[in-house]
Amino acid sequence: MNYEKVKLNPDEEYIRLDDALKTAGCFQTGGQAKIAIQDGLVRLNGEVCTMRGKKLRKGDKAEYDNTILEVC
Repeated sequence: MNYEKVKLNPDEEYIRLDDALKTAGCFQTGGQAKIAIQDGLVRLNGEVCTMRGKKLRKGDKAEYDNTILEVC
């Protein structure tokens, strides 16, 4: 299992789920992330999440294809 940290910029409160997956390198494009999220392949804090615009804040964890990313 891979573990990635996604750091928020100091002026940001959150990052969208699709952007976080792209930033972590799980996908090359936002469109690929959108499809995986809508297909129910992404878990957020242990539960399937199908909302690509879901706001992730510090401490949230998303999981896709043996990669866990944590927002910090």
